[in-house]
Amino acid sequence: MLHHLPNAICILRIVLTVPTVLALQAQAYEAAVAWFALAAASDGLDGYLAKKFAWTSNLGRALDPLADKILLVAVFMTCVWQGLVPSWLAVAVIARDLLLTSGAIAYRLWFGAVRGAPSILSKINTALQIAFLLGALLTAMEHIETPGVLQVLAWVTLCTTIASGVDYAWRFLRLGWQQLAAH
Repeated sequence: MLHHLPNAICILRIVLTVPTVLALQAQAYEAAVAWFALAAASDGLDGYLAKKFAWTSNLGRALDPLADKILLVAVFMTCVWQGLVPSWLAVAVIARDLLLTSGAIAYRLWFGAVRGAPSILSKINTALQIAFLLGALLTAMEHIETPGVLQVLAWVTLCTTIASGVDYAWRFLRLGWQQLAAH
C-alpha cells in the first residue's frame, strides 16, 4: 500500500495548486508562500520516497512531471498577471513545457513509449523555477523592491530553461532519427 505514496503526493501537489493560485489572486502572499512551499517540498519528497524504497511506477513517471508543470505554469501565469514576475520568463517556461509535451506526444504517436529519466539539467531548471517563484512571492509578501539577486535568478532560470528545452528537443530528435534509421 505504501508503494502508492509517491503517486498520492503528486496528486496532492496538483491539488495544492488551487489554494496557491487562490491565495495569489487574493494577494494573500503569506498563504501563497505557505501553499507553494508545501507543494514544492512535496516534489522532493515524492522523488525521495520513489527512489529510496523503489516505489516507482509508470503512473508516477507520468504524474510527477505533470504535477510540476501544472503547479509551475499556474503560479507563473498568476504571478505575471499580478506583475510579480517578468512575462518574458513565464513565456520561456511555458514555451519549454509546451515544446516538451508536444515532443513527447509526437514521439509516443510515431515511435512508442517515451523512456528515460529527466536530465540533471531539467532537475536544476525545476529547482531554479521553484526558487525564483518563491523569491518573487517572498518579495511580494514583504512589499520590498525586487532585489538584484532575484533578477540574477530570473536570468539564470531563463538560461537553464532554454538549455534544458534544447537538450530535450535534441534528445527527442536523436531518438526519433535512430528509430527511423533502424526501420
